[in-house]
This record gives sequence, structure tokens and C-alpha cells, in this order.
Amino acid sequence: MSNTTTTHPPEPLTWKQADEDVHVATRAGEYAGFVELDVEGHVVRDNHGTELGSFATLADARRALEGSTQRRTRSFVQTVRRHLGKVRG
Repeated sequence: MSNTTTTHPPEPLTWKQADEDVHVATRAGEYAGFVELDVEGHVVRDNHGTELGSFATLADARRALEGSTQRRTRSFVQTVRRHLGKVRG
């Protein structure tokens, strides 16, 4: 018996403008991240709130989120450490 893995391309991001300077992305109905315009440029954050960078244009920022890893998951330990850091910090 052999195992075969089939991979499918990820669904494209769907964008909605949430505010004048905020654009929110979803993928397959799941929150994927957002782009916010601030003094540094268009700042991109993924579905966990991790900053992916700042870009000169909205198009570049959207491409950065599209190209980021798809739906990264955290281990239980990572989740606990993140929440404890917020409580302590």
C-alpha cells in the first residue's frame, strides 16, 4: 500500500475595506490578515497579528500577504507563551 498526497493551490484572498485606511483579507471564509496605512506605509499583519512588513503601495502589501505562508498554525506551547507574554508585558 502506498500513500499519495494531493495538494491543491490555495484559494485566493478576498479583500474588504473595513475603514478608510484598513483592508481585511479572508481566505475560504477564514480571517487571513489585514493591511493598515500608517506613517510607515502599508503595514501587513497575518492571521495571527504578526507583522509581515511595511510596503509603499497597497498592491505590494496585498501581494505580501498573499505570498505569506498559508494558514500557519501554532502549537499549544506557542499559544500559551504568546498569551502569557501579553499578560506579563
